[in-house]
Amino acid sequence: MRITVVLFFIAISTVLAGSVTIKSLVFPTETSTSYVKMNPMKPMTLNAFTLCMRLATELTGEREVILFAYRTVYYDELNVWRELDGRLSFALAGGSVIFQVPPFSGLQSHLCITWDSSSGASAIFMDGKKSLTKTYKQGHTIQGDGQVIIGQDPDSYLGDFDAKQSFVGEMFDINMWDSVLSDRTINDLFIGKRVPRGNIFDWETMNEFAVKGQAQVVDRELYL
Repeated sequence: MRITVVLFFIAISTVLAGSVTIKSLVFPTETSTSYVKMNPMKPMTLNAFTLCMRLATELTGEREVILFAYRTVYYDELNVWRELDGRLSFALAGGSVIFQVPPFSGLQSHLCITWDSSSGASAIFMDGKKSLTKTYKQGHTIQGDGQVIIGQDPDSYLGDFDAKQSFVGEMFDINMWDSVLSDRTINDLFIGKRVPRGNIFDWETMNEFAVKGQAQVVDRELYL
């Protein structure tokens, strides 16, 4: 595993003709060493959230794929998975809720996940379209003081990675809020309209994260 490279950047480097240049994370190959660590803007002690990202992967349904991992010392507090059979799931400190959605491909998809502790209401949005609502972990609180990892599933606080669970492909525009956004706002986000920026992760203004292994950071133009 190579020495951590800490990247400092201004995510909005150009705003011309209705577009913005942002950073994109590329994971070129299956490994147990490549990942990106992201630092939230506030503690992730959460009773609700909306998590969104854009991604593309050519991995088939032959294995499970980690899409987002947030772990404290003792627990996987929030993990998002593409399951072995292609379904999507997320897990909050044990158990999971699973959704049947269209498969990912080498073409970019926009994914959002919402959850509200007060009711347990959970949903997946794919390219602006909402799944059925399921109930999961009503009354639960996601604990703070953890690490957010993109590209690997840590089975310990920051380690014990399995290459066969790693993400391979491209991921960017990762945003997170400590509330459930409305269906309309999520659709606006999908089509590129301006919406209130994430108060946990705001991809456009993120100025620090750490990259390890063969993960790469490239510039790309996001149309608004």
